[in-house]
Amino acid sequence: MTVTQTVYEWATTPLEPEFRLRRQPKYSRTGCQIIPCLLPPFPAITAVQIRNWGYKMANVTATNLGFPRVGAFRELKKAVESYWKGDSKLEDLQKAAKTIRAENWKFQAENGIQHIPSNDFSLYDHVLDTIALVGAVPPRYKFEGSTVDADTYFAMARGGRAGKLANVPAMEMTKWLDTNYHYIVPELHKGQKFALSSTKIFDEFNEAKALGVHTRPVLLGPVSFLLLGKERDGGDALKLLPALIPVYKEILAKLAEAGADWIQLDEPALVLDLNNDQRAAFKVAYSQLAQGSAPKILVATYFTDLGANLETALHLPVQALHLDIVRGEKQLDAALNDAPANLILSLGVVEGRNIWKTDLEKALAKLEKAVAKRGADKIFVAPSCSLLHSPVDLDSETKLDAELKNWLAFARQKVKEINVLSKALNNGRDSVKAELADNAKAMESRRTSKRIHNDAVKKRVAEITPVLAERKSPYQTRAAIQGKELNLPLFPTTTIGSFPQTEDVRQARAANKAGHMNDADYKKFLEGKTAESIKWQEEIDVDVLVHGEFERNDMVEYFGEQLSGFAFSQFGWVQSYGSRCVKPPIIFGDVSRPKPMTVEWAKFSQSQTKRPMKGMLTGPITILQWSFVRDDQPRETTTKQIALAIRDEVVDLEKAGIKVIQIDEAALREGLPLHRAEWNDYLRWAVEAFRITASGVQDKTQIHTHMCYSEFNDIIQAVGAMDADVISIETSRSQMELLDAFVGYKYPNEIGPGVYDIHSPIVPTQEQMTALLQKALKVLDAKQIWVNPDCGLKTRGWKETKPALEAMVAAAKQLRAQVAGANGKKAANG
Repeated sequence: MTVTQTVYEWATTPLEPEFRLRRQPKYSRTGCQIIPCLLPPFPAITAVQIRNWGYKMANVTATNLGFPRVGAFRELKKAVESYWKGDSKLEDLQKAAKTIRAENWKFQAENGIQHIPSNDFSLYDHVLDTIALVGAVPPRYKFEGSTVDADTYFAMARGGRAGKLANVPAMEMTKWLDTNYHYIVPELHKGQKFALSSTKIFDEFNEAKALGVHTRPVLLGPVSFLLLGKERDGGDALKLLPALIPVYKEILAKLAEAGADWIQLDEPALVLDLNNDQRAAFKVAYSQLAQGSAPKILVATYFTDLGANLETALHLPVQALHLDIVRGEKQLDAALNDAPANLILSLGVVEGRNIWKTDLEKALAKLEKAVAKRGADKIFVAPSCSLLHSPVDLDSETKLDAELKNWLAFARQKVKEINVLSKALNNGRDSVKAELADNAKAMESRRTSKRIHNDAVKKRVAEITPVLAERKSPYQTRAAIQGKELNLPLFPTTTIGSFPQTEDVRQARAANKAGHMNDADYKKFLEGKTAESIKWQEEIDVDVLVHGEFERNDMVEYFGEQLSGFAFSQFGWVQSYGSRCVKPPIIFGDVSRPKPMTVEWAKFSQSQTKRPMKGMLTGPITILQWSFVRDDQPRETTTKQIALAIRDEVVDLEKAGIKVIQIDEAALREGLPLHRAEWNDYLRWAVEAFRITASGVQDKTQIHTHMCYSEFNDIIQAVGAMDADVISIETSRSQMELLDAFVGYKYPNEIGPGVYDIHSPIVPTQEQMTALLQKALKVLDAKQIWVNPDCGLKTRGWKETKPALEAMVAAAKQLRAQVAGANGKKAANG
């Protein structure tokens, strides 16, 4: 490798002639630049040769931004849920967490990571941790301003359970930028006070230090904390910055005292479309944080390029800036050319959000370019973002076939890729010759594999026409036909799809998979559970029933297992929120539906009742967003392949006599690009994909969709363009605030604003749900409103589900009586 790195700490050995000739006069004897391209024909000089001559080379630094918290086998999930149930003590939970942290730190240290993150671990959510750290606890939790304890912490996440926190509702939760990770939204207000109220960040730094691991603490940056929060009284969150910055300065000072030499401040808001005031807030914040003897600051950005904010970020008074070079590759040249000479660039060249191996040759080309431009001591090698979004360890997978497995890399493997890249830069490619050769073979294997491509699928996508995405009649015509067909009352009640996956259901599924329960017995067991749930729904008088989805493991995985082009891991778990983990399917090839997937269960379920039974499907965007998606073709193409497969299922459900079909698109908003300039293109093909799935049926078939934890204001026109007959949304945590977008848009179709939060164990009362429905009734026509929870009930227990749904049905009936009474008075008054 030709060297372009900085040489320093001159040795006593005389400088070799070719070096002496190449020295540039502007450098002192403590900082000579080696320029091999000058004065040819001298041969290329390697880093190894320079060290042999007695000189110390400046190296690139191998870094990581964050590591998965859940443990290789979801140990944290099990420990947290055991604590919540009261089966274990807080000390037991803390012990389990400490074990996971130690394993994470040890692994990274042993595999060449020099800047190892701490405080990237969380018992629930890193934004919630920041809320606790800076004392931004909403008043309803009766926090008295000392240290946020576990009861208060988990009450903010899930709702209060006992004592002074009994029945206190949880804080709002929403998606972390464009990922399927959910964060707790900071609740802010004018005059908000902040104070250091947690020792977690210091405790974990010292914990690692005691294990002999020197870490770089990670913390959500102050400006992103405010911008990703929500001002409850309509104020400007950035006006709270003067009150927040002193707490951050105190944190930095205490970390410096503990021995931290670096801190990573995550500022994901820097990749959003910011106005001048918001950009100015970053300058103000970091000019103040740069004062004093604090640790060096790395500002981390990720998920896309910084766009118009790049100049602001490059000139913040910090020591390092992290850039996502996987999803934001186009910013690399500008950053290399425009960054101040003393700024270190942390380059995220290993994809942190997907599971494909890094093409090391391509990554090295980018890094060598950066080193040539800036010098090795001004470059960090890193993943594109925190590895929180990756499964833990590919080595745990024993059932993936060898060819596919050879294309993949989970978090531990990505750490090793970072190490290989840094070794190649520092010691020459020959030092990792075998690793580079193996990687090149894997890249070629994936490019040429015949299992990826299906000509029939490609042909069908190429033949899509606009007619394929059009219902036969407009909504008003369909609504009249469906009204006669279904004959539902005002405020019809339904649920989102799933019912509790109790221990006996999980045990039966595991027994069937392990071969301890045969398929016939397993099917009989599931039929019994399904029939039981249908009978109970009839008893409490739900209007449109669901079958409970007892046969399904996950709303995406279940379909992926029956579609071609998908593969599945055993332990590829990724945190979604709190203790909730998902195991995303791997879309590696062209997608098609070999045979019907849900029709048999839908027919059985409808045979158990005379009431309408919903067919339950997951939409193409949600399947895409909640999978690890192939990166060798446009996402639009993959989505349309999935849409055609789901369309076939919708048509078959209608033929089987199912009159109501729900196509969940929970992830539509999540998939929205972070830059507005890219929105229209995404929404064009996302809406088209949904309409393709829904438009093969007759007018009498009612199409529902469901979206959860989304801010709808920015995409409401696209939601309207989907033209679903009924949409159900989450509105309980936001106290119907999310309904405002539909009201302002004058949404013409029917809508089910969720009336209770299924992610909290608190059982809502009839009065609480009635109050929310009355709010909705003030802004929507009674004929538009459906009554439903805000999401599926899979994660709840029956002891919570039954009283909650009974109260929900009672609330709907109360509203019917209220509206009927009001209409009667109008009629009597002429």
